[in-house]
Amino acid sequence: MQSPGKSMKEALLCAQNEDRLTVGVYESAKIMTDDPDSVSFCVLAVDEEFECDIALQIHFTLIQSFCFDNDISIVRVSDVQRLAEIVGDKAEQLEDAHCVLITNPAEGSWQDPALEKLHLFCEESRRLNDWVPEISLPER
Repeated sequence: MQSPGKSMKEALLCAQNEDRLTVGVYESAKIMTDDPDSVSFCVLAVDEEFECDIALQIHFTLIQSFCFDNDISIVRVSDVQRLAEIVGDKAEQLEDAHCVLITNPAEGSWQDPALEKLHLFCEESRRLNDWVPEISLPER
């Protein structure tokens, strides 16, 4: 079976190609508030900067509880730079790749198998009481 990190990368690229990716803490919070049912998956990236940024930690806590309340799968990655390389083609996105959302595909359209694998991975993790499992993103 393919690693969760590889599935994560595939799901992010697929969502990006289909314009179903939201990058940024504030942008993500806006979508979660405006249309929570559209959100399928949430990726939070933690790094040294995160450890020192109380405001970011508060945002993460709120985003996590929102995901739990709305049955949205959520994972952590520890390499913000790598996440930004995968999702960010614009320089300003690199700074705010701490939160990335994948929204649901259009009604009746093809489901992304990589995303399905990630949902199963998260389900399995929750069964083991790991509510926000950490995934290592593959190198290039």
